[in-house]
Amino acid sequence: MAKNYIVRTIDRADPPVIAELAGAGVATAHEAAGRVGLIGPNVVARQAGSAVAGSAVTVSCQPGDNLMIHAAVEICQPGDILVVTTTSVSTDGMFGDLLATSLRARGVVGLVMDAGVRDIATLREMGFPVWSRAVHSQGTVKASPGSVNVPVVVDGAIVNPGDVVVADDDGVLILPRSTAPTVAEASRRRLANEEEKRSVLAAGTLGVDLYGLRTLLADLGVEYVDRLPGESTP
Repeated sequence: MAKNYIVRTIDRADPPVIAELAGAGVATAHEAAGRVGLIGPNVVARQAGSAVAGSAVTVSCQPGDNLMIHAAVEICQPGDILVVTTTSVSTDGMFGDLLATSLRARGVVGLVMDAGVRDIATLREMGFPVWSRAVHSQGTVKASPGSVNVPVVVDGAIVNPGDVVVADDDGVLILPRSTAPTVAEASRRRLANEEEKRSVLAAGTLGVDLYGLRTLLADLGVEYVDRLPGESTP
């Protein structure tokens, strides 16, 4: 029989680094990280406008069984994000407002769920942000063993305990704790650079000129013409 564990202690990134990544957002931090770390597009925001970052507390459950989510609550610390997956694909509603209430009491700032959630209207009213594979009222049981704070895979992305999770309307990004400070610094530089470009574009400069793309277009054999060859003049 496979062993199951609840690991009580994990290392977390420094709070200022996490806060800076939350401000940068998923798209910017993803680019700054070298375009790696995105959770797949099946796990989506279930509310608009939420932007959070935190340390991953990971949970591996059996499909249709939320026992290990309950077990994970006491392991969470303020600023954490609970990251839940199942051993096979599931859309059952394994998380609702009562669990959200319990997590909020521990200071958890959000949930990434590679399965279903329920009571979504109440979760939105609570302001508890959720990213999930599905919204589904299918009930679950509390009967099967699993693990807390072990490596998991969420829609194609490996998540280790203590990784930095960045989540907003653009999706969910996972950054290793060791690289988070470097990505935060790169995100800061990228945001400053984008602000300069935004001012130039707002003044009317075209992207093909700002980025020097006319030469590339020519090298690729793209021609500017007023009409397609052989097209008759009206």
